Amino acid sequence: MVGESFQQDFLETSDGASLYFQLCGEGDPAIVLCDGLGCDGFAWKYLLPNLKREHRVLRWHYRGHGRSGVPNDRTQIGMQHNCDDLRLLMNTVGVGKAVLFGHSMGVQVALEFHRRNPDRVAALALVCGSYGNPLDTVHDAATLKATFPFLRQAVERFPRLAAALTGVVMRTELALQLAVSMELNRELLQRNDIIPYFDHLARMDPLVFVRTLDSLAEHTAWDHLSRVDVPTLIISGEKDRFTPSWLSQRMAHAVPGAEFMIIPQGSHTAPLEQPELVWHAVNKFFQEHGLQAASDPDASRAAREPTPEPA
Repeated sequence: MVGESFQQDFLETSDGASLYFQLCGEGDPAIVLCDGLGCDGFAWKYLLPNLKREHRVLRWHYRGHGRSGVPNDRTQIGMQHNCDDLRLLMNTVGVGKAVLFGHSMGVQVALEFHRRNPDRVAALALVCGSYGNPLDTVHDAATLKATFPFLRQAVERFPRLAAALTGVVMRTELALQLAVSMELNRELLQRNDIIPYFDHLARMDPLVFVRTLDSLAEHTAWDHLSRVDVPTLIISGEKDRFTPSWLSQRMAHAVPGAEFMIIPQGSHTAPLEQPELVWHAVNKFFQEHGLQAASDPDASRAAREPTPEPA
């Protein structure tokens, strides 16, 4: 039942990074939630209450994200370290095998983790994310890929100025309104559901952001997709401009037996815009594959009733 079991703590890594994590709920298989770039868990707001009804759920923050610290050597950031950190966390909290959920960048993390640790993955639920090289396909163009090297160079050269500008810009109403109007579905997305993302970006070190993004830009799990040997659910937003739906469909065709669902009118934040549809797809997937998902008849209503965030 919700609220019966909860733990939060920090795990110190050998290179000085302090990884924040939460473990809530009870029941196996356990579930691990892998966030997107620059995120600290906001995308799971409505899905989490349903998941933890019958499962242990591990939430965690990547290096330099949310409450997690950075390593002594700030170059030790990116995909490889995320996968190593996740394995360490799972070992520490006693999660032997888990269903990996990934949103946005978390899709790449989940796929790469499966490549490296196939015995630790029971199933994959991949939401609004790419299998790799995401800068190549944002807005169905390579514009961001061409401009990113200049952005990273500027941040690396003037980190304090970049941090100051980011802190100011991300807290403006203009930034919020531009994102909601141009990238998300303002008709479906509740304002209070996206504000935490901008608050987090305003506090995040731009160096961590660009170095993490750089590792994503060079990473791909395309060659691994045909080797994925666990039940896989792929969810895409019909109007997602960060991860176009055709890319998710391509991934679904490449993963043996993968199940695919498009969320009508959903953008990159489909789990917040259409939580009932996302939960229905997840619940059905869990039941069909014997993953013991909750079957509460009030689940659809509960999808819009998130559990309060712990202090």
